[in-house]
Amino acid sequence: MLDLKFILQNQKLMEKNCKKRNLGVDFNLIEKLSNKRSSTLQSTEKLRAEINQISEEIKKQGKNKNRELILKGQSLKERLKTREKENREVNKRLKEELFKVPNLIHTDTPIGQSEKDNKEIKKIGKIPDFKFEAKNHLEIGKGLDIIDFESGAKTTGSKFYFLKNEGLMLDMALGQYALEILKKEGFELFLTPDIAKIELIEKLGYVPRGPETQIYKIENSNLGLIGTAEITLGGLLSDKILSIKELPIKLAGLSHCFRTEAGAYGKVSKGLYRVHQFNKTEMFIFCLPEESDKMLEYLVEVEKKIFQGLEIPIRIVNCCSGDLGAPAYQKFDIEAWMPGEKKWGEITSASNCTDFQARRLNIRFKDQNNKTKFVHTLNATAIATPRAIIAILENFQQKDGSVLIPKPLQKWMGIKKMVASKK
Repeated sequence: MLDLKFILQNQKLMEKNCKKRNLGVDFNLIEKLSNKRSSTLQSTEKLRAEINQISEEIKKQGKNKNRELILKGQSLKERLKTREKENREVNKRLKEELFKVPNLIHTDTPIGQSEKDNKEIKKIGKIPDFKFEAKNHLEIGKGLDIIDFESGAKTTGSKFYFLKNEGLMLDMALGQYALEILKKEGFELFLTPDIAKIELIEKLGYVPRGPETQIYKIENSNLGLIGTAEITLGGLLSDKILSIKELPIKLAGLSHCFRTEAGAYGKVSKGLYRVHQFNKTEMFIFCLPEESDKMLEYLVEVEKKIFQGLEIPIRIVNCCSGDLGAPAYQKFDIEAWMPGEKKWGEITSASNCTDFQARRLNIRFKDQNNKTKFVHTLNATAIATPRAIIAILENFQQKDGSVLIPKPLQKWMGIKKMVASKK
């Protein structure tokens, strides 16, 4: 969330910012609600002052109380209740509108409509040159008997799946591999809850309601299933004032992730690429405002280290304005080459959210002059296992249907190769 005063004083800038993001926000309504809040607050304070004055006068009268004065005080109290209700309603509406306002955009962010307008920065690694027709991960997984979408659909629904045998082992190995690297990088490791309060989900910038929501809301509760550990890790330090010496704080969280994938029509969605449930290890950083650009570069370097270690061909892209989430000031994606589809596919994302989330979460620090300021927050994917599995199956496939295991994962899997099932 941006500062209300800043929004009102820079309305043209905010309108241009929303246009670049392909978002519609009614800034005139925000201004009207802000003015209405000010006026109702003033009248509320005036009523309170009158009530207090009458109460003092009644006290001075002792036993000979003026009935007319008492009735006037009671009438004012009823008016105050009405006005306080109006205040709550105006504040609620203003908050709802402010939550629609996205973060500003970094000057280096390309302007565009969708991921098609993202700008490639660098390619890393060698794309495999197969002497046979490359299969996609679904064909490979079926031959290895490690992925079962039919049973997932039968027991749960479309886009759910079972990972079996070496498929499960590969998922677990990827998680262990990422956590090992993150521990060496100085991240504090967490297994986070898979459920969070709706209020927290909103504060992190996710929309828990409406046709475009990615959140599964739990009926008859104020809870929802998380789509990423960014939500739970971000909430860890809500309402805290940190010492400057504590920053940066680097956290990593493993969780199950749940996404409705509403609004995903037309996007790449084959097999494991876009599913409703998956395991993911997420990185989250709280830092000083002047360090957030540098921290974003650092997170991308950690992501690179993870996938270069697996010897998967990748490329880094600078995400365009239309491909940014509302909290993101700047975002870089890493995409892996997926031979079965003969194209690049997103496998990680790293975002600098500046103080957008910190304002909503009320996470601050005291600087060297003992002045209280908001921290900056960043988040990045370490490993989202389904897409990492796609990249491994398709890039390490062999002509006989087997798949070589990347060297860093072999110690956890206990094998060097997955071989075709005899079923």
